[in-house]
Amino acid sequence: MFNNIGLPGLLLIAVVVLVLFGKGKVSSLMGEVGKGITAFKKGVNDGTKELDDAAKAEAAKDVTPTEKEKV
Repeated sequence: MFNNIGLPGLLLIAVVVLVLFGKGKVSSLMGEVGKGITAFKKGVNDGTKELDDAAKAEAAKDVTPTEKEKV
């Protein structure tokens, strides 16, 4: 259904949205979208860092030889 929109169709849709909602409303909406994307990226980076820290903590386990290994 949306495969044949093309550039002229997208421009027409953008103009209609701008006329219906006004410049200020579209601008504030795009600002909120930008904040959401930034928050999403920060969350992904924090999750990746948390997983890396857990992997490093597991790799840094105690390697002190036990009594059986000392003999």
